[in-house]
Amino acid sequence: VQLQASGGGLVQAGDSLRLSCAASGRPFSTYAAGWFRQAPGKEREFVVAISAGGGTTYYADSVKGRFTVSRDNAKNMVYLQMNSLKPEDTAVYYCAGDSSYYSVLRGIVYYWGQGTLVTVSS
Repeated sequence: VQLQASGGGLVQAGDSLRLSCAASGRPFSTYAAGWFRQAPGKEREFVVAISAGGGTTYYADSVKGRFTVSRDNAKNMVYLQMNSLKPEDTAVYYCAGDSSYYSVLRGIVYYWGQGTLVTVSS
């Protein structure tokens, strides 16, 4: 499975942005997915996980209530809607996939996409 993230950019605090992750190579509907991020000088951190069917999600406390993950398995797409962005959300965002939802929760995933940079100015 190849994952391609897109949608990053430069926004102001309080703005919204939607990231997309396109999967190819095989149907993504049987894989759990997630978003992770890495801020400058920091380790990569978990943002959100979504189950293969989309019915189960789990968010990091830092984004809960502001970010929403969704997926369209017919299109092999995963999305991350980010609202009320804060400067501390600035990071490279990575989409990821694995056959195990719990592996995504732990950040131990088999498939990683390239990152897309989100910069939030104050």
